[in-house]
Amino acid sequence: MSPKQYKLMFRVPPSHLEVCKEAVFTAGAGTYPGGMYAECCFEVLGMDQFRPTDESTPFIGKPGQLERVAEYRVETLCVGEDVMRNSVKALRKVHPYEQIVIEVVQLVDID
Repeated sequence: MSPKQYKLMFRVPPSHLEVCKEAVFTAGAGTYPGGMYAECCFEVLGMDQFRPTDESTPFIGKPGQLERVAEYRVETLCVGEDVMRNSVKALRKVHPYEQIVIEVVQLVDID
């Protein structure tokens, strides 16, 4: 039986793009079954909007002020639940935000 596969997606400011990718790749994300490809991801630059509240300590912006900032959305493959969990832990250690947008979707094999 093949290990479960997951798509890990996260958003990150350009200043921390490479360090975040390196962290998840070191944890095993981005490697395809069979080992022929490694450090694979899709990234797209977009705009994020948020308003920090008075309870926040934002990396970017000020409480009460609406912010629009450029961020990358990164998508990568995690083969195995342990790789997915380790990749999320590694990402949390290096990402600069106090509230990180992380999405994990389990993939299904369709023949």
